[in-house]
Amino acid sequence: MDRPPEDNRLGRAYAAPEVTVFYDRGRCRHYADCVCGLPQVFDPTRRPWIRAALADPNGIAEGVRRCPTGALHYRLAADAPEEPTRPTSITPDSRGPLLVRGDLVLDTPEGPLRETRAALCACGRTQNQPFCDGTCGVNAGASGGTRDHGPADRQEP
Repeated sequence: MDRPPEDNRLGRAYAAPEVTVFYDRGRCRHYADCVCGLPQVFDPTRRPWIRAALADPNGIAEGVRRCPTGALHYRLAADAPEEPTRPTSITPDSRGPLLVRGDLVLDTPEGPLRETRAALCACGRTQNQPFCDGTCGVNAGASGGTRDHGPADRQEP
């Protein structure tokens, strides 16, 4: 599947015949919705940790849409891109970012970025503007319920 130019900003590509999953490690805050939802596809204990060929492409797309940070994206070979949530929603995480879903245009150092999901910095100290990079301790301490601080915290090579 050809890779559109805007996909270069989405992270590393993990391709299968009908779907490509993109992962941007710098945007991941380890909420682990991917690992919990599709452990056969997203397994941080193996390399590569994303294996898009191990599930139905539409199921993978549904699982990726659960990622609250926008660290994961997908492209289906036979379908339209992800539709934004309407209306736009902003949910503050008590220990870190603002979790935003909707039809977004984010101002980044590389220029405007169209997005549907993002974890935006709320403390102003991030080095990955406008995204939360964990500087405020978002991944520190005990899990608040949705984050997985076990194997998913391993860094992708």
